[in-house]
Amino acid sequence: MQKKLWIILAMVFVIPGLLFTASCSKKAVKEDTSLSQQAEDEAAEKARQEELARQRAIEEARLKEDAIQKAKDNFLNEDIHFEFDSATLTPNAQEILKTKAEWLQNNPNGKSTVEGHCDERGTLEYNLALGERRASSVKSFLVDLGIPASRLITISYGEERPADPGQNEAAWAKNRRCHFTLN
Repeated sequence: MQKKLWIILAMVFVIPGLLFTASCSKKAVKEDTSLSQQAEDEAAEKARQEELARQRAIEEARLKEDAIQKAKDNFLNEDIHFEFDSATLTPNAQEILKTKAEWLQNNPNGKSTVEGHCDERGTLEYNLALGERRASSVKSFLVDLGIPASRLITISYGEERPADPGQNEAAWAKNRRCHFTLN
């Protein structure tokens, strides 16, 4: 009978104790695994977000640089054209100059040379004077738009630097121009 009592006591105390400790240890391992997995997932998500933000910043900087370069290229490559024997700005030329003035306002350290050009008809002296009038006309328009005169230099090349060496009306129309360079 005593043996039975010991067996019963063992069953009453030992077996539930073992079950309790075994079940508690399993739960703790599961919770630790899920918590560490959750922490790893959060860290990975944070790293992905940081990488996306860094890539976005790089892309925005590249787009901004491209826009600046495009504006600079437009400033340099878009000439102002004139009618035959005229230094009067056409409406189209005025629109182009407004764009150039905007670029100059956005780039306060930029200085530009306005080159006056003519077609080959006329004497050398006359064409130099006409090129100077054209460059001065462009400079005056830009100054009226708020660009300081000290940032603009004018020079006349007359007929000396043609854009198109042809001797027809289409070539002459290309040569009657003001061209811009940056200093």
